Amino acid sequence: MYADLGAERPIAVERDGLKLVVEVKSFIGASKIQDLKEALGQYDIYRYLLEETAPDRKLYVAINAITHKSFFTQDVIQLILQKHQLPLIVVDTETEEITQWIN
Repeated sequence: MYADLGAERPIAVERDGLKLVVEVKSFIGASKIQDLKEALGQYDIYRYLLEETAPDRKLYVAINAITHKSFFTQDVIQLILQKHQLPLIVVDTETEEITQWIN
């Protein structure tokens, strides 16, 4: 899978026979908290739409490995992610490889 983390767009993919929709997020705004709030809101909207139009697909949010390490591993962010149950795909943008799937 090629991930262009400079662009924010949904991508349809399959993994182990499961149909997935991946929303790529860059988190390059002035405030990562604001970026997270927007990502959570978009995630909810896409998830609700998928439940009605493509219930066989699971939605993930893709982020780059640097953002994951510097921001998403913080305790307060982990709490938010756990409460929101946000599934993530962590991508190494240098090698263009998925390094982690977080459900």
